[in-house]
Amino acid sequence: MPIPIVDVDTLSRNWWIVLLRGLAGICFGIITFIAPAISLAILVLVWGAYALADGILALVTAIRRRGEDRWWLFFVEGSVGIAAGVLTLIWPGLTAIALLYLIAAWAIVTGALEIAAAIRLRKVIANEWLLALSGIASLGFGILLILFPGAGALTVVIWIGAYALVFGALVVALAFRLRSLGRPHTTRPAHGIA
Repeated sequence: MPIPIVDVDTLSRNWWIVLLRGLAGICFGIITFIAPAISLAILVLVWGAYALADGILALVTAIRRRGEDRWWLFFVEGSVGIAAGVLTLIWPGLTAIALLYLIAAWAIVTGALEIAAAIRLRKVIANEWLLALSGIASLGFGILLILFPGAGALTVVIWIGAYALVFGALVVALAFRLRSLGRPHTTRPAHGIA
C-alpha cells in the first residue's frame, strides 16, 4: 500500500490555521479598498505585517507537520513570507519599485508552492483546486507586477487589495473544506428503519 503524501487528519485538525491565513488576506484586501489613497509608507507597513503574519502561520503549519512528507514546502513558504515581512518592516522607506518587486517575488514563490501542494493533495482530497486556484492567483499577481512596474501607486494598491481578497477567499474556502474532512460522518437510518 502506498504511503499517503499528505496526512489528511493533520490538515483537518489544523484547518483553523489555514482559515486564519485566509482571513488575514481578506482583512488586508478590505483595508486597501476602504483607504485606496493610503500613503506608500503605510502600505509598506501594512503589507509587511501581512507578509509576516502569513509567513508565521505557514511556519506554524510546517512545525505541526514536521516529519511528514513535504513538510518543508510550508517551511520554505513561511520563511520567505517572514523574510519579506521583516525586510519590509526594517526598511519602510523602500522605493515603490523595490517594494513592487519584493511583493512580486513573494507572490510568485508562494503561488508556485501552493500549486505544488495542490498537485500533491489531489491524490488525497477532492476540491484541491481551491489551493491550486489561489496559487494561480498568486502567480498571476506576481507576473502582473513584474510586467507593469510603472503603474501608479493607486493601481498597485488596488491590485494588492484584489489579490489579497481573492487569495483570502480561496484559502478560507479551503479551510472549511479541510474542517469538513475532520468531522465524523453520521449515517441516516434507511426509510422505515429506526
